[in-house]
Amino acid sequence: MDAGTFYGRKNREKLFVRNIANNGFCSEDSELEGSDSDEEWTPERGDENDNEGSEEEQESEDDDGEDVPRQPRWKTSHDSSFPAYPDWQDSLPNADDILSPYQYFKTFFSDDILDVVVEQSNLYAAQVNLNKPLDLTTTELEKFLGTTLYMTLFGLPATRMFWRPESRISQVADTLTLNRWEEIKRFLHFNDNDDQPVRSDDNFDELFKIRPLITHLVSKMNTIPMSEKLSIDEQMVPFKGRNRLKQYLPKKPKKWGYKLMVLAGSDGIPHNIEVYTGKVVQPTHLVDIGASGNVVLRLAQPVPQHKNYKLYFDNWFTSVPLQLELARQGVHCLGTVRSTRLPGSSMVSDAELKRSGRGSFQEKTAIVGNTTLYAVKWYDNRSVTLLSDYVGAHPVTHVQRWDRGSKAIIDVPCPAVVRDYNQHMGGVDLLDSLIALYRTKIRSKKWYHRLVFHFLDMIVVTCWLLYKRHCKCNNLSDAEVMRLYAFKSYIAQGLCKSGKSLEKKRGRPSGGISSDYETKKRQGPTAPIPIPDVRLDATAQWIIMSEKKGRCRVPGCKGTPKAKCRKCNAHLCFTSTTNCFLTFHTE
Repeated sequence: MDAGTFYGRKNREKLFVRNIANNGFCSEDSELEGSDSDEEWTPERGDENDNEGSEEEQESEDDDGEDVPRQPRWKTSHDSSFPAYPDWQDSLPNADDILSPYQYFKTFFSDDILDVVVEQSNLYAAQVNLNKPLDLTTTELEKFLGTTLYMTLFGLPATRMFWRPESRISQVADTLTLNRWEEIKRFLHFNDNDDQPVRSDDNFDELFKIRPLITHLVSKMNTIPMSEKLSIDEQMVPFKGRNRLKQYLPKKPKKWGYKLMVLAGSDGIPHNIEVYTGKVVQPTHLVDIGASGNVVLRLAQPVPQHKNYKLYFDNWFTSVPLQLELARQGVHCLGTVRSTRLPGSSMVSDAELKRSGRGSFQEKTAIVGNTTLYAVKWYDNRSVTLLSDYVGAHPVTHVQRWDRGSKAIIDVPCPAVVRDYNQHMGGVDLLDSLIALYRTKIRSKKWYHRLVFHFLDMIVVTCWLLYKRHCKCNNLSDAEVMRLYAFKSYIAQGLCKSGKSLEKKRGRPSGGISSDYETKKRQGPTAPIPIPDVRLDATAQWIIMSEKKGRCRVPGCKGTPKAKCRKCNAHLCFTSTTNCFLTFHTE
C-alpha cells in the first residue's frame, strides 16, 4: 500500500512519510535497547509532487473513500488518566485429566504423519537402490525417534559412541543396532522427490522436502488453546552448513542458521510458525502492509478475533498500519517502534530526555477512526519508543536500577506500557531457552535434518509446557510437577518400548568382558518400574526365571520371587495363590 494513499491528508509543513520497507528482512532483537533507527530519509521529487495539493482537495478525497484512514495527528498528552484495560473475553479450557508424557507427544506426532514418513522413507530407499529396500515400519520409526531423544539427554559428542563398549548407553544400543539406526537416518524422508517442481516454476517450494511435516505440526499448534498474552519473534535454528536458506543475525546467541518466525504465548507454548525462505507473496485474503507487517498478519491468523487478545512484537514488526489492521480485527497489540515509523509525532530528542534524568518520558496520542494510539518515549540507559492501542504511560510505577554515580540502587519511574511489554514479550525467548537445554545435535549431510530435529525438540518442549498448564489447572504443587529432563526421558521410553516386542538382536554383542565384570560386581537399587505406557501395553511381557531372587514390585507384596518380566525387568510373584504378574500389568 502506498504511504501517501494510506495516511491521506498532510499538514501545512508538508510532512513526508517514509514507506515501510517490504523488500527484505533486517532482523533486530526484541530487547528494548536499540529501538530507534539512525537512518535518515529524504523525499524524492516524485514523492514531493504526490504530496502537493490543497487541503480542500485532500479533504474531498477523504470523504469519498470511507476505508482510507487519515494520517495520525499526534498530540502531547498532559493528562495522567489512563484508558480502561480491555478485559479478555476468552478463557482456557479446564484440564480434567493429566495425560502421560507419551500421550502428549502422540497428540502431535500421531500415526497419520508417522505413516507418511514411513511410506516416503521406503520410497526414497527404493529410488536410491531398488535391490536394498529399507522395509521401515512405524514401530521402528518410533524407536528411532525415542533413541534420538535419549541422545539429547546423555549428550555424547558423537552418535556412534552410544554403541561403543567404553561409552555404551543401553537405552539406545539395546533398542536399535548401529547399522539400522544409521540406515534409518540416511533414508529419513517426508516427500516424494519426483513431485518436486523445478526452481523456475511459480509454485516452487524451498521447503518441499519437509512440507508435509510442517503442515501437520502447524495444524496441531493452531488447535492449542491460547492464553491472553501472545508474542511474535524470531527464532534461530543453529546451522552452519551450506544452504541458501541460512541466515546471519549478529545480535542472536546463535548467529548462523535457519530463521523461524514464531507466534507463542507468554508461557512459551507455540501456536504458529513460519520458516523464512525469502520473499513471500501475501495471501489475497490478507492486507498487504509491507514485509514485516505481513509476517505478523500471517502468523496471527489463528488468534480469535474480537476477544481482546494482546499481541507483542519488537520494532522490526511494529508500524501504524499494522496496529490499525489488528485493531480492526479486535486484537490489541504493543511493541517497540522505530522513530521513522511514527510520521508527524515529533518526539522529544534523546539528549533532552537524558538531561531530564533516568525515567523521564513523553507520551503522545492520536485517534484514527475508532482506534486510539499511544506513543511513549522513555529514557533509561538509552531511549526507547513504544506504540500501543490499549495502554499508555499511566499508571507510572517504579523499577530499581543501579546508579553508578551514587553507587546505590535507585527507583526509576517506569511507564505502564514499558512494564507490560517487559512482562509478556518473552514467550519465544522462553521457548528458545528450553529447547537449548537438551537440543538434538546429530550431524547429517542433509540440510533439512536440522529443521526436523529442531521440530522434534520444539514439540517435546511444547508437550511439557502443556503438561505444566494442566498441572496448574489441577492445583498440583511445583514439587509434584515433572521436570523437563524426566518428561523427555518418559517420552523416549514410551517410543522405544510402548506396544513393542523385544526382538533379540543378531550378531556379536557390543559389550566386552570388562562390561560383564562390571555388571557382576555392581551393587545398587532395584530396577525402576517402567512408565504406565510400557507397563500396561500388553505387548511382549514374558515371564522368565532369574538366577537370584528379588523383591516383588507390586505394592504391598513382600514376596521375593525368582520370576520376573523380561520386558519390564521387574520381579513379580507368579504362584498358584499369588499372581502379582497379572496385577502389575493390568492395574
